[in-house]
Amino acid sequence: MLKLTKTSLPTHPFLLLLISILSVSISSILIKFSDTPTSVAGMYRLFISVILMLPFVPWKRLRLIRLNRKEWSIALLAGILLGLHFLCWMESLAYTSVASSMVILALQPLFVLIGAYFLFKEKVNLVTIVCLAAALGGSILIAWGDIGVSREALIGDGLSLLGTFFVSAYMLSGQKISSKIDANVYSVIVFFIGGVVLLSYNLLSGFSLTEYSSSDWTYFLLLAIIPTIFGQFLFNVLLKTIGATTVSVGIIGEPVLAILLAYLLLGETISSFQLIGGMITLSGMGMYFWSKSLIAGRKVESH
Repeated sequence: MLKLTKTSLPTHPFLLLLISILSVSISSILIKFSDTPTSVAGMYRLFISVILMLPFVPWKRLRLIRLNRKEWSIALLAGILLGLHFLCWMESLAYTSVASSMVILALQPLFVLIGAYFLFKEKVNLVTIVCLAAALGGSILIAWGDIGVSREALIGDGLSLLGTFFVSAYMLSGQKISSKIDANVYSVIVFFIGGVVLLSYNLLSGFSLTEYSSSDWTYFLLLAIIPTIFGQFLFNVLLKTIGATTVSVGIIGEPVLAILLAYLLLGETISSFQLIGGMITLSGMGMYFWSKSLIAGRKVESH
């Protein structure tokens, strides 16, 4: 269900969604650039985001939060799921290519769509199914010439699939309580909990927490600012207005942008399959958002 509210956001939600997709697309490139353990990078990505966001938390409104025990449990679960997503997905990039990992991540809207149907009774029309099928079909075509059969590739694809499941459940959890808690507060909570999950993993794995170069710390900072605050945080803001399904459909465009960035910055090639698949994916997404805008416009006119 699409719920556009002009008063709740500083600009159109689809523009914010575009900004957030562009931001998270850079994540895989930054991860490929560094040799630091991905779990350490993910941990500092979340903890630094919390530190940067704390001054902007509406502290005076905290007492207005009315979450019951079940809803606090959902927020805790969301943070754990986010930490597990970063742990699995970021690690997948150590075993497989950006294209392969990102295309598996594009299955997220399918998982979210199924979850939203059972959890929130969201109805799915034929136009949505066609648009989603086109976008996913394009994503599969992108990966057609890139799917590996080696043990490393299978491990990477498996980790990416697990990460996709975790982030889908994270999105649905956020939608469940987004109307009852400020996005800034919610993001700080789940980012901190996700960071604790990764900290626990790093301590158990014996990874160093401090012995990194200045370039590594700059990398951690960039991960926090660009794909986390301008990406994941904006996703949390949008959950209240357009819902997890629409946010997830937008994320389908992330592989296309990530592959383009990998070509420009990492020297990875773009095959004809990826080029055609990218065009199909973007066309499917465009049709989806166009149809949603028409539906939203009709609702406004009817009022």
